[in-house]
Amino acid sequence: MKILLTSTSFKDTPGKHQELLNSQGFAIDFLRGPLPEEELLPIIQNYDAVICGDDEYTEKVLTLGKKGKLKYISKYGVGLDKIDLKAAQKLNLPVTNCPGVNQVSVAEHVLALLLTFEKNIHLQYQTTKNGSWKRLTGNEINGKTIGIIGLGAIGKELAKRAYALGLNVLAFDINKDLDFLNNNPFVVFESDINKIYEQSQIISLHVPLTSKTEHLINEDVIFNKLKMEPIIINTARGKLVETKSIINGLKKGKLRGYLTDVLETEPISQDEELMGVENVLITPHVGSRTMQSVERQGLMAVKNLIALINA
Repeated sequence: MKILLTSTSFKDTPGKHQELLNSQGFAIDFLRGPLPEEELLPIIQNYDAVICGDDEYTEKVLTLGKKGKLKYISKYGVGLDKIDLKAAQKLNLPVTNCPGVNQVSVAEHVLALLLTFEKNIHLQYQTTKNGSWKRLTGNEINGKTIGIIGLGAIGKELAKRAYALGLNVLAFDINKDLDFLNNNPFVVFESDINKIYEQSQIISLHVPLTSKTEHLINEDVIFNKLKMEPIIINTARGKLVETKSIINGLKKGKLRGYLTDVLETEPISQDEELMGVENVLITPHVGSRTMQSVERQGLMAVKNLIALINA
């Protein structure tokens, strides 16, 4: 069986996930993803299965793959927005993903971004690296209000850690998890997302990218609904925000900062609009890229593939 592996996190991080995959006797080709449609089209027919990251598995790619050898798709990671699931279902191509394994790493990354920004760590690192002792004055996060949009696995982990650091925690989700809320009464659940916009000094995004959530943070939200000139943190998907509106909001004082681990187009290009914008902090989609999380996700991705093959 011939496998295409494109997850760079899987490949670049040694661990039990690699050992398990290598023990299966598969013929494995590795290409550094995420691969766009035009790079997948010439090769996809050659593979029985893929372990993919955020590659573009469009209807065209899936249809061509099905005409060839393609039988199984195992997504390394959680988000499935780059895979045309309707086309996969129509073509009888099973798709799996890895929920419930990266929430600790991503929640920690949110707080790492926040503390880095508020304490000017990114700026002071450059200061001392250049041999200067010019000191900046930062901010405490204690006592501020964080609004978490999306109270799934990551949102819940963030809520607990944010509270432990002295933040007031608001949360919005289309589903209300009463068990979690009863066990964590410090979380104030809001059924109206506008309450998050109005009351939060920090807003963290944790929803999947869908037609309903694309550009969730847009010009109308930034200029008409946000009341606290918040910091927005995005470790979910780049297209949850309207980039031009984020930049305008920063320049006009409607936002205090935009801290993101994701971009509308990845990897970053030299004409990325957010590059060089003041009060923007970008990391290269590494929120879940810890040794522990990669191994958990990798093991699940391989086990999911084995289960599909044996089904």
